[in-house]
Amino acid sequence: MIRSRFSGVGMAVPKNCYKNEDLKKWMDTSDEWIQQRSGIRQRYWVDPETSTSDLGFEAAEKAIEASGVPKEEIDMILLATLTPDHEFPGTACFLQKKLGLPNIPAIDVRQQCTGFIYGASIADQFIRNGMIKNALVVGAETHSKGLDISTEGRDVTVLFGDGAGAAVLSATEVKDPERDSYLLSTHLHSDGRFAEELWVQAPGSGNREKERMNVAMMEQKMHYPKMNGKAVFIQAVQKMPEAIQEALNANKLAVSDIDLFVLHQANLRINQKCAEVLEIPNEKVFNTIQDYANTTAATIPIGLCEAIRQDRLQRGKLVASAAFGSGFTWASMVYRW
Repeated sequence: MIRSRFSGVGMAVPKNCYKNEDLKKWMDTSDEWIQQRSGIRQRYWVDPETSTSDLGFEAAEKAIEASGVPKEEIDMILLATLTPDHEFPGTACFLQKKLGLPNIPAIDVRQQCTGFIYGASIADQFIRNGMIKNALVVGAETHSKGLDISTEGRDVTVLFGDGAGAAVLSATEVKDPERDSYLLSTHLHSDGRFAEELWVQAPGSGNREKERMNVAMMEQKMHYPKMNGKAVFIQAVQKMPEAIQEALNANKLAVSDIDLFVLHQANLRINQKCAEVLEIPNEKVFNTIQDYANTTAATIPIGLCEAIRQDRLQRGKLVASAAFGSGFTWASMVYRW
């Protein structure tokens, strides 16, 4: 049977590292306050001249090189981001130009923290159906350009970092499902009733005003992200374990069968609670939030890259990933590396 496999991954982060103590220059906070609430020690933020597609390009080039797939054999680009280069066209088009890959489809995926799994799921379906052989899936973010870096905005601002992660998914013939590398299944969900619990209100045509953006909106800081932290936490620690269990059930697997859990990195406390609910041993959960903060669509591919670098992930390992984020959206996937 023809399935897709992760043939290569790559990541990129800016050179500027900001420790928790560094943020005291702009807001009333402390290393202890941030670590207690999130587990984050530091994050990377871009210089003004760096865009989301710039980071995505660097990660994509590394992923393509690692995959061994000639660049001209990439059949589709899927870019997940909530920090686009511009309002339109899609950031995938700007990435496509930088990669020098004209004519193939270039698609933006706007599912925020679950964007990478959504993108991998879309690529997987195209590959399973025989329409393409190789897809580039990228998660890239430059949050720092859209954060309220002040005491008023600190509850959100301290959580986010900039970065990009990318993967090449390639068609593979699975002859031995117990040994071959392939993506077993993906599972996608959302519930728009919670859309305003974590969002950026402006600019937008949904504000019932003549302009998508005006001075009054900016004065009210409607262009900065707002989050109901309690609602996010409650839903995340419910939906992520459910999504993981759904993926395990679909493949007749148990938690004990999984070698490594590479989860979305929104908050260390969320991942610890998910592990507790599913009774996952701590040594099987791979976290990067301490060093990179929440890079939303980029967290899972960054996690894969770091797990490989730290020799925590080798070919043949069975991996489960899950994510939860704005929308609310949540998703999971199981794959043999």
